[in-house]
Amino acid sequence: METKNIGLRGIEVADTRISNIDGEKGKLIYRGFDILDLTKNSTFEETAYLLLYDNLPTKAQLDEFNSKLVEARYIPKQMQKNMGNWRKDADPMDMLQAFVAALAGYYDEEFSNKEASYDRAINLIAKTPTIIASWQRIRNGLPIVDPDASLSHAANFLYMMSGEKPDPEVEKVFDVCLILHADHTFNASTFTARQVASTRAHMYSAVSAAIGALSGELHGGANTEVMKMLLEIQEIEKVEPWIKEKMSAGERIMGMGHAVYRTYDPRAQVLKELSRKLAEKTKEPWFDMTEKIETATISEMKSQKGKDIYPNVDLYSASIYYMLKIPVDLNTPIFAISRVVGWAAHIIEEKFAEAAPKPALYRPKATYVGKYCGPEGCEYKTLDLRK
Repeated sequence: METKNIGLRGIEVADTRISNIDGEKGKLIYRGFDILDLTKNSTFEETAYLLLYDNLPTKAQLDEFNSKLVEARYIPKQMQKNMGNWRKDADPMDMLQAFVAALAGYYDEEFSNKEASYDRAINLIAKTPTIIASWQRIRNGLPIVDPDASLSHAANFLYMMSGEKPDPEVEKVFDVCLILHADHTFNASTFTARQVASTRAHMYSAVSAAIGALSGELHGGANTEVMKMLLEIQEIEKVEPWIKEKMSAGERIMGMGHAVYRTYDPRAQVLKELSRKLAEKTKEPWFDMTEKIETATISEMKSQKGKDIYPNVDLYSASIYYMLKIPVDLNTPIFAISRVVGWAAHIIEEKFAEAAPKPALYRPKATYVGKYCGPEGCEYKTLDLRK
């Protein structure tokens, strides 16, 4: 029996006001605003407000939102102490998933109304960077760096992680990266968050589940795999033969191709230019190598299969984070620093939809392809009669 609709491809499961993808035109929209306009004109904080509240903020609203984010940055000292009991080589995504879930034990306020959910969203957006930065310091035997209220969301994370305040250019690069990763409709982790929220579980549980989904190499872990690829190839002269060998063997080139976009991922357009600028600043080879991977993969795909292929968001984000001196295994947790905004927005929409019909518990149907022993089922035999 042939199984249909693998991965729910093309199946519409719910309405959303949060974001939209036009895969044919290569457009990504946040609450009606083109992502390219937001990266040119907005900040991460302003974009986060837009995704949560469905409108760009006034100055007063943005000031209040920023104040709440800054105030919520600290995490309990006991949580940081508990991090010290973990293996220092533990996967950062496992750590993040565990401690995001643990936040519910520290902040057990009312979860059932919409206004409280916005408070939980702000708490998660503010604390996720602190959890990750604390772990980075702890696992390297370094003293924890407390949040700096004078710094933006992007600059504060880089400061807490490294102990050094970033220059304005680096801050802006990272801020744009956060905007680009903040939401992407019903991707695997967002669908996971909405599915968990549909059971009426609280936001910490739903976001923790989303982090688990994000950790896989086919989703948030892809940019880590891209950087591993770059480090394996090492030299630009080796790119073309490496790509040819991998594709001839039927292997996937990470960072190339997308399940929705049929043209250039708009996020990849922006990230490519950011990577180019950083390479000019750092004099490192990673942008040139990444661009060569792009062109070689496009050429080889056309040669082998007669098809087009384009970069996705992960191809150039890998080199950006590496040039920002971010450890490779923190690439996916950094994805979560941004995407927690989208998850929270979707969870609130899932639980408190104002338009009919109100979302229901997700319960998809499966096609059973297991054994049949007859119309009455298989005959159960006791253990002594089984051979």
